[in-house]
Amino acid sequence: MKRVVVTGIGMINSLGQDKESSFQAILDGECGIKTIELFDPERFPAQIAGEIVGFDPSTVMDKKEVKKADRFIQLGLKAAQEAMEDAALPDGVDKDRFGVSSASGIGGLPAIEKNSVICDTRGPRRISPFFIPSALVNMLGGFVSIYQGLKGPNLSSVTACAAGTHAIAEASKTIMVGGADRMLVIGAESAICGAGMGGFAAMKALSTNNDDPKGSSRPFDGDRNGFVMGEGAGALVLEDYDLALARGAEIYGEVIGFGESGDANHITSPVMEGPLRAMKAALTMAGNPKVDYINAHGTSTPANDKNETAAIKEVFGGKENCPPVSSIKGQIGHCLGAAGAIEAVVTLMSMKRGIIPPTINYTTPDENCDLDYVPNQAREANIDVAMSNSFGFGGTNGVVIFKKI
Repeated sequence: MKRVVVTGIGMINSLGQDKESSFQAILDGECGIKTIELFDPERFPAQIAGEIVGFDPSTVMDKKEVKKADRFIQLGLKAAQEAMEDAALPDGVDKDRFGVSSASGIGGLPAIEKNSVICDTRGPRRISPFFIPSALVNMLGGFVSIYQGLKGPNLSSVTACAAGTHAIAEASKTIMVGGADRMLVIGAESAICGAGMGGFAAMKALSTNNDDPKGSSRPFDGDRNGFVMGEGAGALVLEDYDLALARGAEIYGEVIGFGESGDANHITSPVMEGPLRAMKAALTMAGNPKVDYINAHGTSTPANDKNETAAIKEVFGGKENCPPVSSIKGQIGHCLGAAGAIEAVVTLMSMKRGIIPPTINYTTPDENCDLDYVPNQAREANIDVAMSNSFGFGGTNGVVIFKKI
């Protein structure tokens, strides 16, 4: 099978509207979580989120087109544009052999909410004709393919919070078996609206530390009490290694393994065995290399952080054999279907620059979470191999492993 490498990356999140500024803010331990401004959250139990402030969608799409695309698509276009520019592809690239693998957990939830209200209050004839195209998850890939002129396979992963990582795996498979020469992966999410915040709060999944936004998301900390919603997008250009080498491309890393599994246990409560099998599968595919860093799913929920820690210890043969682990969700919140793509970008930048991002807000140890979580301060390290984990509702799990070249 063909080897697959990453030659371009881009991201937008609550700490920055490009990969450089947001990555530096992550390394500096900054936090983008604050009181919600996208809607009035006063009546809601959870009133905080990792919200992107000041984003202008007309910078990445025609102004007349903005109303046709919900916010998650707009954010995805932003990250995709940066990744394509970063890849510095030469003129004449075969766009028929260049595909898209997009991901979102929910898609256009704000558009669904808005048009549902219009239907009930003003009647079905007042629903926007752009409603359905702006809300469908696969329209993220559709818009990106149009704007970038990519005519290869157009795939979409809708696997909750594992979607971004699954999109990387699907794109890698496509190149490995010869279905495309290059694939643009985009994971995007923007569900900070009444329905999104209200729905997750009803499940008791969200932190309600509204008086302390920046301290509310606490991955692996003993005082964690739920995740904080985030929004954003991550994008990666994946390329046949031989083609990348021939054109002298800058290579961030090679995709050497990925693993997928299902818990078959509960629609929302995670277990250890599913993530464990996904990590084992990824390591087996990668040839069981020494892993130098794990970018954890690390949601700041009691169940996930405990189970993920136990799975990591099991797969690496005990606490003493585990590599450093960190989660950036304390800083940008949980970006749901975009999380895997954003965190893959951060993992690749960490590997390239030799530094591990911190797990902020780690102050109270938990006996069930006893690994090296790189607490509160970034750490210089030689990272030759890195793993990124993503787990989602429905018991769907995805893991990807990158290697420095």
